[in-house]
Amino acid sequence: ALETLKMFEKKDSRVKSAAATNLSFLYYLGNELEQATNYADLAVNSDRYNPAALTNKGNTVFASGDCEKAAEFYKEALRNDSLCTEALYNLGLTYKKLNRIDEALDCFLKLHAILPNSAQVLYQLASIYQIMEDPNQAIEWLLQLISVVPTDPYVLSKLGNLYDTEGDKSQAFHYYCESYRYFPSNIEVIEWLGAYYID
Repeated sequence: ALETLKMFEKKDSRVKSAAATNLSFLYYLGNELEQATNYADLAVNSDRYNPAALTNKGNTVFASGDCEKAAEFYKEALRNDSLCTEALYNLGLTYKKLNRIDEALDCFLKLHAILPNSAQVLYQLASIYQIMEDPNQAIEWLLQLISVVPTDPYVLSKLGNLYDTEGDKSQAFHYYCESYRYFPSNIEVIEWLGAYYID
């Protein structure tokens, strides 16, 4: 894939930008941050209005630790294409990391309107409401999430934990049992179920 994409580097700026965008992404996936950054720069310089190139550039900046600057690249990508879901998702994660929770929530709610059945978006919404100390909303989003991925043991144990925190032992027991059924090796779930039976 890398060799094929490198053949397009000498073409006109739009083709060069598309090839460099893909090369940047492949190097990013391979955890070769320096190469990913070089190709992200090439992609952005070849076509400043390419939202995928701007998103990749934001990813490389984010990986190097500059969240504020990464957010600027994601916002620029969204100005060029308001439906660029990767940029919107990454902007939400960036705001979450920066502890700008209201802005992160706004990003994920917009994403939910575009991608109503996205497991990642539903999980992020639940996580944000948990950070905001609103367990009822977190539970609502997790219930939507298990309608999309009903066999995810981590989500099921998270629901069990939230119900336990809220004092609803029977619901907590139900979701911990479901989690155990799909993944019987989770020590935390086993400990909780053991303590429940002792009680």
